[in-house]
Amino acid sequence: MDADARLSHLRAQAGRVVQTPLKALIAADPARAQDFSLRVGPVYANFARQHYDREALQALFGIATRADARGRLQALFDGEKINLTEGRSVLHTALRSDLSPAPVARDAHAEAMQARGRMRALIDQVSASDITDIVSVGIGGSDLGPRLAVDALSGPAPGRFRVHFLSNVDGHAAQRVLAGLDPRRTAAVLISKTFGTQETLLNGAILRDWLGGTERLYAVSANVERAAETFSIPAERILPMWDWVGGRYSLWSAVGFPIALAIGMDAFEAMLAGAAEMDAHVLGTPLEQNLAAWHALTSVWNRNALGYATQAVHAYDERLKLLSNYLQQLVMESLGKSVRTDGEAVSVETVPVWWGGAGTDTQHSFFQALHQGTSIVPSDFIGVVRSDAPFAANHRALQANLLAQTEAFANGQASDEPSRAYAGNRPSTTILLDALTPQSFGALLALYEHSVYLQSVVWGINAFDQFGVELGKQVASRLLPALAGEAEAEDPVTRELLARLR
Repeated sequence: MDADARLSHLRAQAGRVVQTPLKALIAADPARAQDFSLRVGPVYANFARQHYDREALQALFGIATRADARGRLQALFDGEKINLTEGRSVLHTALRSDLSPAPVARDAHAEAMQARGRMRALIDQVSASDITDIVSVGIGGSDLGPRLAVDALSGPAPGRFRVHFLSNVDGHAAQRVLAGLDPRRTAAVLISKTFGTQETLLNGAILRDWLGGTERLYAVSANVERAAETFSIPAERILPMWDWVGGRYSLWSAVGFPIALAIGMDAFEAMLAGAAEMDAHVLGTPLEQNLAAWHALTSVWNRNALGYATQAVHAYDERLKLLSNYLQQLVMESLGKSVRTDGEAVSVETVPVWWGGAGTDTQHSFFQALHQGTSIVPSDFIGVVRSDAPFAANHRALQANLLAQTEAFANGQASDEPSRAYAGNRPSTTILLDALTPQSFGALLALYEHSVYLQSVVWGINAFDQFGVELGKQVASRLLPALAGEAEAEDPVTRELLARLR
């Protein structure tokens, strides 16, 4: 049964539920606030302000059951080749947990543990040197995850190393990162799965020349030979990647080397332990009590039953301000597909556009549109119960704003003046971390990873290829000679634009 057939019943459920305002749904079900919430370790989530009721939820869980969500989760952990278009296993879970008896999963976990030991030894080696700064060079999954983790988990004062990130091919980015750094006290980590990524190669060359050689260059790659050939980095300074880990799922691997340098190897392993706790919950818990299943099916409901085209994430903790950037890649690269795994066209809408930012800044930028605009945007609100900052009044104000926004989005407010009326009925999920620690951070990211995969199962698409990233790169490679004046472009508009650039 394809996704369209599975989801057709949802439209009838939506037609019934939307007739009742969200505020009325909550008032009519006194136990809803508690029953529509789940906790896994340090992560609590409340779905009571999503615009569905118990009957609609049962329909959603029925869809997941008919899509064999439980079986597909087991296939993921067992290392079955669920990335069908590339014929690969998908074993990012093996980087942090050992939950499957399947030999391929066990072997992957053993490789991951061996690489983790090498990473710890390299960190000890760098710590014994006079290096104070690390420049991490990568793009996409080789940058967004590590950048988010370092920003979220670093303390207010620098640790043993200050870690800087360079991703964009724009030369101004390199210029700004290197300004104020001392090449004699700086090392660089070049992260690229294939060591063929244009941005990383160009920026890596800048770092090599700026450092005056390769003595303080390290690499993370699945292509050790090319890393050694291109930058003369010896094998002992190259950490492994594998084709069974996609870039956007790779921060748990040696791609997390910059994270471990910034926060320490023990904290990095605690982050992996938090993700492993979420893995165990997701794999071992029935769908009706499964936090990732609730999150995934809520997204399916908002996209397919209610027809909402975008999804926002608002992090009410400044340390998570990059979370929306990270989730844009995780969700939209994974679910931005219009072809099913059987090669047929998808017959339903798939991924919404993900965006967001950090509260309370965002309240003074785009929240006007969320409250009174013509489009309804479902939102995830993420808060932290206990703050590490010594400013209690500020934290109370932050929490008050988080609670106020979710309440106002749901309930709205009537007014005799139309311009001062709020329609309400804006659905949201509230996710609370006990504190922002490596463990809770790891669990949060793993929750989103599993939610994305379960959405792909319902839609019948492959969450693990990303061919849409390639076409623009191919065209750019063809246009480089034209920019150098050595060739002409075929496209007439491109020819005109090249003339302006020249």
